[in-house]
Amino acid sequence: MSLAFTIAAPPADRVAAELLAVPIGAGRVLGPGADAVDAALDGGLDEFMQEADFHGKPGESLAVPTRARLRADAAVLVGVGKFEELTADGLRRAAASVARKSRKVASVATTLVDLSDAAGIDRADAAQAVAEGFVLGSYQFVKYKNDRDVSKLADVIVIGRSSARLQAALDRGETIADAVSWARDMVNEPAGAKSPATFAAAARTLLRGRGVTVKVMTEADMKAEGLGGVLGVGQGSANPPRLVKATYSPPGAKGFVALVGKGVVFDSGGLSIKSSSGMETMKIDMSGAAAVLAALSVLKDLGVKTKVAAYVPMVENMPSGTAIRPGDVLRIRNGKTVEVLNTDAEGRLILADGLALAAEDKPDAVVDVATLTGACMVALGDKIAGLMGNRESWNDQVQEAADAAGEPVWELPLPSDYRKLLESEVADLRNISTGSYGGALTAALFLSEFVDGVPWAHLDIAGPARAGSDDGYLVKGGTGFAVRTLVELVDRFKKPARTS
Repeated sequence: MSLAFTIAAPPADRVAAELLAVPIGAGRVLGPGADAVDAALDGGLDEFMQEADFHGKPGESLAVPTRARLRADAAVLVGVGKFEELTADGLRRAAASVARKSRKVASVATTLVDLSDAAGIDRADAAQAVAEGFVLGSYQFVKYKNDRDVSKLADVIVIGRSSARLQAALDRGETIADAVSWARDMVNEPAGAKSPATFAAAARTLLRGRGVTVKVMTEADMKAEGLGGVLGVGQGSANPPRLVKATYSPPGAKGFVALVGKGVVFDSGGLSIKSSSGMETMKIDMSGAAAVLAALSVLKDLGVKTKVAAYVPMVENMPSGTAIRPGDVLRIRNGKTVEVLNTDAEGRLILADGLALAAEDKPDAVVDVATLTGACMVALGDKIAGLMGNRESWNDQVQEAADAAGEPVWELPLPSDYRKLLESEVADLRNISTGSYGGALTAALFLSEFVDGVPWAHLDIAGPARAGSDDGYLVKGGTGFAVRTLVELVDRFKKPARTS
């Protein structure tokens, strides 16, 4: 359920809502609107906070009685830490905290955006972050639950100076967060309910009326086009693969970016089968594909002027009598051959075809997004994505977009001398390296063989694609990571140099 965002003029005690949420800084410093709550307690708010051991730290919240002296039925304090150290992501997290506290009410009013001045944050950026936080913090996946404790929250009233720019920022935040929610839904959907054909159909439905043309390639189409990586990975499943190409072409486009997303709807490991515990979360192995498609869905509404094409291979990696075997050789779209020595290193095989197709269309730059390696999680943990690429200037753009979106990304090297670890005895490449270490780096080096010199960046989102628990605006399960980064990236896109 999407939220409606409106703006109301201060003071906070005159705004009608079921719940009023006001910020408190570190050391119990009152934020915008908190004076109204203090007045309702006859100046006793500080004493109330002390008795409740509430300090105004990020993540803290406290319900406060209002004695019927506010137009709001109830009030809640939300801790944000030191005002001068507050970031847009801090506001996003605070808004999500309020959203969690607001699930029993239909409307909430908040003064969070008015912290922008004290924090030195652009007011529009603050409004967008607050809107994103409310939507993402309200997210629930209850489709398969009989006992559905569904949030009632429908209306968010932002208290502050009204302007068209502020409303546009709130609308932008809502639009982007709704796209993230779609990606989360797809990731959380059981693998048995999202075969490649079903996933492709969901993508077509999502993109209908969004200024995007969609082409779905069947197994026969892919055979004709020589997509040996996708076909090889998919041949062990009763559910045949698909490849979705979706293109957004605004008039007078300022550039052309290609996005490639890994769409393994379930990864058993194939004949190199995973352990039972290793398979438990493998419905998330299409998170990159979901992120790419979700990002594409909002570009028209946001008025993005960059042409964007998505190439999304969708497969199910299963063990069977028809599955690829260790030692088999696949021929990728660009003609290079790959010896498959581990069928659980399948994502790079389907991405190779996607990247080769993208490179043929001669974009100015390309980004692939994939839950690719456990090695990246070993290096960076489960909250930070790895960034690798063949142009520093393009890596910088991706990093800047991720920073602006509040999605943690860390650049890793792409050492050319590791390329020899991918040498095969019988083919152009092997799909796993001969060494035991640096698996995230050698996987990226493998992908670099299929971009034909186009400026390219690779985001390994194996860690942050799934949250193990509720955390800020993250909800346990699929996170929709990279949607916000990709939208930011293509919106502010500048053509990188094609030479290093």
